[in-house]
Amino acid sequence: MPRISPLLVCTALIANLSGQTWEREDVGFENIQNRARELAAKPYEAPDKDALPAWMRELSYDQYRDIRFNPAQALWAADQLPFRAMLFHPGYLFREPVTLNEFTQSHQQRIRFAEAFFDYGPLVSHRGELPQDGGFSGFRLHTPLNRPDVYDELVVFQGASYWRALGRGQKYGISSRGIAVDTGVDGTNEEFPAFREFWLRKPEKGDTQARIYALLDGPSFAGAYAFRVHPDDETQVEVRAVLFCRKEVKRFGVAPMSSMFWFGENSRRRFDDFRPEVHDSDGLAIRMGSGERIWRPLSNDSGGLGFSVFPMEKCDGFGLLQRDRRFAAYEDGEADYHLRPSLWIEPTSDWGAGHVLLMEIPTGNELSDNIVAMWEPGKTPKPGERVEFSYRQHWTEKADASEAGGIVTATRTGVHDWQPEMRTMIVEFSEVAPAKEDGPALAAEVRAVGESAKRVKVENVTVQPLPGGRWRVAFQLTPGEGVAKLAEAGPVEMRCCLKRGDDFLTETWAYRVNP
Repeated sequence: MPRISPLLVCTALIANLSGQTWEREDVGFENIQNRARELAAKPYEAPDKDALPAWMRELSYDQYRDIRFNPAQALWAADQLPFRAMLFHPGYLFREPVTLNEFTQSHQQRIRFAEAFFDYGPLVSHRGELPQDGGFSGFRLHTPLNRPDVYDELVVFQGASYWRALGRGQKYGISSRGIAVDTGVDGTNEEFPAFREFWLRKPEKGDTQARIYALLDGPSFAGAYAFRVHPDDETQVEVRAVLFCRKEVKRFGVAPMSSMFWFGENSRRRFDDFRPEVHDSDGLAIRMGSGERIWRPLSNDSGGLGFSVFPMEKCDGFGLLQRDRRFAAYEDGEADYHLRPSLWIEPTSDWGAGHVLLMEIPTGNELSDNIVAMWEPGKTPKPGERVEFSYRQHWTEKADASEAGGIVTATRTGVHDWQPEMRTMIVEFSEVAPAKEDGPALAAEVRAVGESAKRVKVENVTVQPLPGGRWRVAFQLTPGEGVAKLAEAGPVEMRCCLKRGDDFLTETWAYRVNP
């Protein structure tokens, strides 16, 4: 029998919840997978969003923020273990209570809602009845991430199938979720399946990773998830998922992530804001199985919903990265955009052929995530099918998560008044491998691709060395075949890289230019 935390005993007595007791049960991934299979075999039952008491449902934003978890009540705090769990109160937007369980190698117990877990601020002074079988809206794990004497936030799960994590010295930004269903499909409502139940493994002294299981359910899929969270300078989250398809969908996204891009150094749309740049991520990085590396700078210039698709036979990794780590790039001492983590996905199972999909949603502020990236398999699951995939997340500050040199460091553009039909494009690269004696000279390969490639001409390509070992490629776009004015060329997909002879020295800059 495992040692039962005095904290849990105390909480049970305070809340008079005698049903909260340890039961002998081997909680493993196979058990959760069986639960998911059984769920998928039945018609989907949406959770009752009105099940919470009215006072919880009617909490305002400020009132909800005035409810804080009491750190003294954190799971495993009394045992001085490497990780602690703190819980989120249900209510406000989070009206679908999530069941939380604690488990050991041989036992489990449900964690039941109790007022003793929370400190209610003055804005929530009048409270009504408690839910009869209340759950929570999520949880967060803490660990001594930045200092040995302080338990910092490490990872948080709250809302649908979303989670966020932090490495050492980072601030929350980009979000991840379990799967994406019909995201951005015209004429179809996107689905947001949710983690309905979690199992948190009680850590042991000396543990360097946290383990979590989750049960996902939604109209089209039910699934089992396993997480292993490794805190460090670069926190890694290992994810394994098994999904069972209930009904046919039009888009199935694996390892989806959501971020925010308002404006950057490449932006043509300027906003009345004191900061030079505002974004959680500034580009999409991809490493294909062929070895080619792609960098797609994010944009918020088109004014319309945009999609970019990068097909490949094998994906070695992709992610939304925050490359610019200079405080001067943002001048924001509150939001700390220079400390927002990049999220790099490394497949650890065979994903097969498919494509990385980037969706850019126009926005006029920084309040909502407007960037989505995901892997879309070549074959969409059919009803009754079982789908399994795994990957490793890197919550990192590295400028190049694929650990190779020759990366794009900046994208700039502009048009002079005296040359209205000539758009200047600037692409800057980091230091590249030095030239061999008597070898070929450094050269830029610049080209337009796709159906609209002939509608522009690429002229005046130059390569210039910059301080710090950087290289700048500059070129102009002018009207092409059948185009009188540059503005009539429409969006054009451009590619740029540095080469020596046939050897590629850098990743490929891939950008959609709206001349």
